[in-house]
Amino acid sequence: MKNALHAEWTKLRTIPSNAWLLLAAAALTVVIGATAGAAVKCPTGNCTEDPAKISLTGIYLSQAVVAVVAVMAVSGEYGTGMIRLTLAAMPHRLTVLAAKAAIVTGPVLATGAVAVLGSLLAGRLILPGNGIGPAHGYPSLSLSDGPVLRAACGSVLYLALIALLSIGVAAAVREAAAAIGVVLGLLYLFPILSAALGNTSASRHIQEIGPMTAGMNIEATVGLSGLPMSPWAGLGVLTAWACGALITGGLVLRLRDA
Repeated sequence: MKNALHAEWTKLRTIPSNAWLLLAAAALTVVIGATAGAAVKCPTGNCTEDPAKISLTGIYLSQAVVAVVAVMAVSGEYGTGMIRLTLAAMPHRLTVLAAKAAIVTGPVLATGAVAVLGSLLAGRLILPGNGIGPAHGYPSLSLSDGPVLRAACGSVLYLALIALLSIGVAAAVREAAAAIGVVLGLLYLFPILSAALGNTSASRHIQEIGPMTAGMNIEATVGLSGLPMSPWAGLGVLTAWACGALITGGLVLRLRDA
């Protein structure tokens, strides 16, 4: 396992686009979160806004960048044919997949931590000036506040789970464009279907099973009783999706020729 981890780390860090994409994901999260915070106004202080969720709006888009990085860690080798050399050097295929998952998840966790902290800091500076702050009864965007800490840590875990989901899909599908399409479809199709159905029980069920619609509940710090499910339960749904994708990808990797 040690050799597999070293090999996968070498591959990941020697491709410059990976670092740039992760940097872009962090920047995108902060910029979009700050833009959303600047756009939301509540002069009277009687709105039902969630400061943490507003600040973390950027994750809706940056998760797509994380998905691309994770997919390319697997599909990139199939595209170049390098996967044959990898499997010849390390014939234990599940070990190779586990090493890829571990090596990709590490930088994604670091990127997510930077992005989330930057987003919350931007929200802490911007939102009170728009009437969304402690002076109007809103929770302070501080990690000392339990719900905010949960939203912050959960959002970092959310991005890591998106990476694992993407790795599993890529191992099963292999072709990069198709794998990216499948992952983005899984993430963004459920919210579209839910919105199309309106405020119905079917819409609520879709939100409960969708990887993004369920997982994003972890960001909520107010109005928890109105959510389709609790924040941690929602993240559990995303975890189930990631585990299912990794198991499927592992089986395909083990049973099919490279």
